[in-house]
Amino acid sequence: MAKQPFDIDEALRRVAEAVKPYPMAAMFELAEEGFTSPFEQLVACMISIRTLDEVTLPTARRLFAAARTAAEVSRLSVTEIDRLIGTCTFHEAKAKQIHEIAKQVVTQYGGELPCDLDVLLSFRGVGPKCAHLALGIACGQARVSVDVHVQRVTNRWGYVAAPTPEKTTAALEAVLPRRYWVEINKLLVPFGKHVCTGRLPKCSTCPVLAMCRQVGVTRHR
Repeated sequence: MAKQPFDIDEALRRVAEAVKPYPMAAMFELAEEGFTSPFEQLVACMISIRTLDEVTLPTARRLFAAARTAAEVSRLSVTEIDRLIGTCTFHEAKAKQIHEIAKQVVTQYGGELPCDLDVLLSFRGVGPKCAHLALGIACGQARVSVDVHVQRVTNRWGYVAAPTPEKTTAALEAVLPRRYWVEINKLLVPFGKHVCTGRLPKCSTCPVLAMCRQVGVTRHR
């Protein structure tokens, strides 16, 4: 059966409906709970690296219950931070990086992390994904944040063709309407976790199947 032309507006409308039963992506869930400052969003995203959302959420909440601002986090020891975030992957390295960032924000920016991409990327342990996501959620900036789900789904659709998250970011910035730059992460994280999965995607019940090119899909449900 011939595929329909890919319509990103319609695809994301269908995805938004499909993900309603599932938990929100961790950073957006934390924002709903009031953790909306650039510092909180950046730290939470660092915690989330190579860590499941089911672990990220309680870990971030535990840290923020003890310290939410850069000044408060900077007053904790690295050992204390490590104890609070010990359930996440690479917690020892992340504890050092988070403490270092908190101190830099206090000493260089008066305790308030600016909404500046170059500043965020200057911190050790912060890459484009977390910088873009923090700026998108906390600062209202139009930024594309590509994680494993956004990478897989957009390339599987055939909407872009890019081998790395960095190249997918650039490819999406070239074709994706700016109104979706932040929302695409919000939608495709739960969609990629529960529908368009890495192994055996649920193609038979996928609402985007008629438009999807199924690039690289050899087996599916």
